[in-house]
Amino acid sequence: MASKSAVTTAGGQLPKGKEEFSSMADVYNHELTPLQKHVAFFDRNKDGVIHPSETYEGFRAIGCGVALSAFSAVFINGLLGPKTIPENMKVGAFKFPIYVKNIHKGKHGSDSGVYDANGRFVPEKFEEIFKKHAHTRAVYDGSLFVKLEQERKQAKESAKKK
Repeated sequence: MASKSAVTTAGGQLPKGKEEFSSMADVYNHELTPLQKHVAFFDRNKDGVIHPSETYEGFRAIGCGVALSAFSAVFINGLLGPKTIPENMKVGAFKFPIYVKNIHKGKHGSDSGVYDANGRFVPEKFEEIFKKHAHTRAVYDGSLFVKLEQERKQAKESAKKK
């Protein structure tokens, strides 16, 4: 990804059609959402785009090993990258950049609701889930698996009724 200075003309203006290059780093000129703040750690050069090499460096910075960092970079960028690419931008094959500005597009639909759309923690939802699933010794006596199976069947039945 070219930097802003690399695509400016002699007069200091961006050439036509190159506006998207400056807008990626502009994400840091505004207040970030909690989700953007979270992923900004991995944007090592603060250009608004997280490449697999930056994801790797971020994992190494928090103490992960080489193998885990490499796997995580490929896995995370491979899954999130295509979802965050701006609509008017083409990216080469297998580059998998993650755009901080569009990270909200990478949020998957199977979330528990413990975090809201802006990435803020919702303690009430956490408590609701915790109370629903927290049972003394459920992990040790096997009843947890029975309970999960019952809930799965109930969810299937309610989906069929819709």
